[in-house]
Amino acid sequence: MQRHQATIKEIALKLGVSISTVSRALQNNTRIGLRTRERVWELAKSMHYVPNPAAIFLKKNRTYTIGVLLPYLQEEFFSMAISGIEDVALEKGYNVVVSQSRDKFEREEKALKSFLSSRVDGVIASVAAETNNYSHFKEVENFGTPLVFFDRVPRNLDANKVRCSITDGAFEAIEFLINKGVKRIALMNGPSNLEVCDERLNGYLTAIKKFNLETSPKYIKATDLSKDDTVIKMEELLALDEPPEAILTFNDYVALYAMQVCKQKGIVPNKDILFVSFANLPMTFYLDNPPLASVEQFAYNMGIKATELLINIIENPAEEMPPYEEVLMHTKLIVH
Repeated sequence: MQRHQATIKEIALKLGVSISTVSRALQNNTRIGLRTRERVWELAKSMHYVPNPAAIFLKKNRTYTIGVLLPYLQEEFFSMAISGIEDVALEKGYNVVVSQSRDKFEREEKALKSFLSSRVDGVIASVAAETNNYSHFKEVENFGTPLVFFDRVPRNLDANKVRCSITDGAFEAIEFLINKGVKRIALMNGPSNLEVCDERLNGYLTAIKKFNLETSPKYIKATDLSKDDTVIKMEELLALDEPPEAILTFNDYVALYAMQVCKQKGIVPNKDILFVSFANLPMTFYLDNPPLASVEQFAYNMGIKATELLINIIENPAEEMPPYEEVLMHTKLIVH
């Protein structure tokens, strides 16, 4: 059965008013009397009227849609960020379209092209683990579409960014472990192309140096954040003549993968080897043996800040892109 889409013209004919009156009434324009607006909205609802996005775009050069590109929706961190993004977007009258890169450069590139084809008003993105070339993101801005990065922001690229003070968080985490009396502390980091990994490493090394502990490249591992690679790197750490007494991990997922390796080898996590992670995801509260502590990154608030920044740029257009803005949010060490 072919569906019939109600139009503004049909609503106008039924009410005996002009098309422009209906259009303004549907936008709650106060130039139209309250009673007329109520009649228009009541009839539009009964006729199942849905605004035509193409018509809106032609009239306002805006789709009221934001594209969000992130690595994995299944990760609690990013699902929490999406909640913050949606809460602000919907309040401001914008729809949200989400795409996953699954940490693959090619998927990320295709998603951005799809966003541009759909004429989204702006893009919020967290960089894929594989990405070390950002030309596809520059194409978004060259197209005239505002772009805001959050959490995983690109290295050495001027852009709008919302991120956490990862270096400070890593320092605080290492200080926490040192106060537990451990001396051999390893870092299970993420891909070296991500700026957040540099920040974790800088915080780690700064704390090690301040507290006069010895370190070695053998205690610093870069993972691609997958379970398989994390298992390999954890086994390498356990095979050392002097295995680490504690490990700071890129996030809670890396910590869980690493702790699983320990259990399989009869090593008790957080007793034989201590773990501290980043993210502080809710799932850790349901574990029998969670990391001793997590660096809270406030994903929901980060999503809110990124969306507020993007919508502000969208709704205050200029002939040229405004100066880039960077929002730095504080982390907090949460002891479990």
